[in-house]
Amino acid sequence: MHGSRYLSPMPELPEVETVRRGLAQVMEGRRIENVEVYRRDLRLPVPDDFADRLKGRTLERLGRRAKYLVGEFDDDTVLLVHLGMSGRMTIETPEDRTRPGEFVRSNGSHDVHEHIIFHVGNGTVIRFSDPRRFGLMVLTDRVMFENHKLIHHLGPEPTGADFTGPVLSARLKSKKTNIKAALLNQRVVAGVGNIYACEALYESGISPRRIAATVQGGRADRLAGALREVLEKAIRAGGSSLRDHVAPTGELGYFQHNFSVYGRTGQPCPGCDCGGAVQRIVQGGRSTFYCARRQR
Repeated sequence: MHGSRYLSPMPELPEVETVRRGLAQVMEGRRIENVEVYRRDLRLPVPDDFADRLKGRTLERLGRRAKYLVGEFDDDTVLLVHLGMSGRMTIETPEDRTRPGEFVRSNGSHDVHEHIIFHVGNGTVIRFSDPRRFGLMVLTDRVMFENHKLIHHLGPEPTGADFTGPVLSARLKSKKTNIKAALLNQRVVAGVGNIYACEALYESGISPRRIAATVQGGRADRLAGALREVLEKAIRAGGSSLRDHVAPTGELGYFQHNFSVYGRTGQPCPGCDCGGAVQRIVQGGRSTFYCARRQR
């Protein structure tokens, strides 16, 4: 759809937060006039009463928990959204439909990969597409939210003010895996993925091979601070565009230009005179990038 604004994250926290902010601008405080459901067989089945429960409701707040978007409605209904690996939210505003050269689908028409379409009270249309169908949209309510099967096990948010070294060390003290694997465990820390785990370990000077339980005291303080700083920088940059993630304005996220180690195999270790080069190893089937001299 030429000219429309695309929101499409990889499944990591900064990209999801970028999507949340874009959607919140056009959806918060507005009524859902209509919902069209074209496919229900996503990662979890879309409820049969999905459209009926949301039509006529006002979205009071669009939040985020880990890699999930959390929509809170005026009747206490809560919408949980995960975009999976290929999910995309397309924002089409009334202004888009008046710009010269814009191609806008008519009401009732949709692309084969567009599974759910929201019509918002200000004339905005939100189209959810997901070719691989690993994403999901399910409903719960505010009372049941914290105990929902997708939410109840999640660890603390690494961007929160209460995420500190002691909090992180307590969650790591019994973990016998390497620290990289522990950071990817959503029960330990919520929302951290491969890219930002690599970057935070580099910034804190901690080897991805180190046993997680040994990350205590000063190491845990440094890692907690590095996680928060790396994630906040990535959010300010609109995320990392290694696939097709773009911001609400249609601009690509640009944090990938600020990577210290991710994808930089063989390049000099940046920001220090250790003389080492960035190495790539495989841990748990995922690529890990680090400097063996700087990170201990």
